Amino acid sequence: MPSFETDNLDYLGLTALRERLKSDLNSLLYPGKNWVPPRNGVTDTVIIGGGMCGMVVWLSLTTGGMRNIRVLDRAVEGHEGPWVTYARMETLRSPKNLTGPAFGHGALTFQAWYRAQFGAAEWEALDKIPRVMWMDYLRWYRDTLNIPIENGVSVDRVEPEGDLLRLTVSGSTTDTILCRKLVFATGRDGIGGPNIPKFITQLPSHLWAHSANKIDFSVLKDKRVAVIGVGASAIDNAAEALEAGAREVRHLVRRTEMPTINKMMGIGSYGFTAGFAALSDEWRWRFMQYSFATQTPPPHGSTLRVSKFENAYFHFGKETIRIEQSGPGAEIFFADGTSYFADFIILGTGFVIDPMARTEFGDTAGNILLWQDVYKPPKDEENNDLGRFPYLNQDFTFSEKNPGTAPWLSNVYCFNYGAAASLGKVSGDIPGISEGAAWLAREVAAKLYSEDVETHWQAMLDYDKPELVGDEWVSTELEQNTQKGKVA
Repeated sequence: MPSFETDNLDYLGLTALRERLKSDLNSLLYPGKNWVPPRNGVTDTVIIGGGMCGMVVWLSLTTGGMRNIRVLDRAVEGHEGPWVTYARMETLRSPKNLTGPAFGHGALTFQAWYRAQFGAAEWEALDKIPRVMWMDYLRWYRDTLNIPIENGVSVDRVEPEGDLLRLTVSGSTTDTILCRKLVFATGRDGIGGPNIPKFITQLPSHLWAHSANKIDFSVLKDKRVAVIGVGASAIDNAAEALEAGAREVRHLVRRTEMPTINKMMGIGSYGFTAGFAALSDEWRWRFMQYSFATQTPPPHGSTLRVSKFENAYFHFGKETIRIEQSGPGAEIFFADGTSYFADFIILGTGFVIDPMARTEFGDTAGNILLWQDVYKPPKDEENNDLGRFPYLNQDFTFSEKNPGTAPWLSNVYCFNYGAAASLGKVSGDIPGISEGAAWLAREVAAKLYSEDVETHWQAMLDYDKPELVGDEWVSTELEQNTQKGKVA
């Protein structure tokens, strides 16, 4: 039998680590007491997304005794999230020792998973977590917790049905699902999609791709590749093109200089995680706008991965204003009057927040309250991208622009990147994901309980299991004491 001492993780093996986690969970009475009154044909909570966010939400809800849950993901099993699809970095940016989606369980951390296989010395030598290895860990996480993710299922439409939500789905055994609560645990593009600038929309699709698209880099051999942008995704895709044998890769950057400091990294703490949502609109906007304005730089290692190639170039002050097809390629025109010809263009332009892009909401998407509807920033802090973030309630739910027109939005939870402006980085990034999931679970539990309060009250009235059966004591008469006490 392996020792279950806290620090004895080395070479434990994944089977033994799983048993250790099972023992820990049993000691904590996991899963929690199933307390939600069932409704015939109704799922209490549907989670869209079976990646890191969706899985830790499932764990948080089941820990709280909410078990009538369905987790849906359109990807094939083992390919949830970006890690082995469009993510192309060699390693994660986050420090290796962050606990991530472990939800307070040491045996569920990446560190425990890694050390159980490779030992402490290898762990100490590890710099950053390899991207593909992170996906292996998440697969183990799913398998170990036996999370019932339904793969190949997408939600096409969300509509109210009384006090419930009717989901129209594809790829499931049924065409619709009736539920009480819906959680969008959909990651970086969870409330929008890839940012596609207007200057490229008229260009034939065979000449360009967004970094979030599937790209056959082998066809870029001996090609002149232009990468618009210099963020992490732009750098990673440039590296892939160079490693595939591109003749040259040129970063075309609107900024006049390379961003070098990750400002958010400098203030990360439990205080920021817990306190951000309690700040005024002015302060929340200021923090987020400054982060956007300074831009998160690409990781050190990723940048070196590109710059080690002699045929890699960084061009700053090159704001693209239009792109035209020219022969077999495209000519890119810049605001400074110059231009450049490329055989292929990769957009490293990130993602945009845009509820209208989520077809699941139908016309109601236009009635989701946004930050631009609520807050007018000072002139020097204006930011259109930030203004399009949803202005969420403190429980992760959406609000209506016109009160009373779509009250069902209060049953839809935004547990993805779209929550960042309102609630902070607790629903998409590795550092605060467990704290965010615990917060969400409490909010969902509170609503489910209050909606069923009469049932819970009746259960209290009906409860009649005695703790005492009557033979634990003897009743006696109190004899009258006629002697009065004296005062000293």
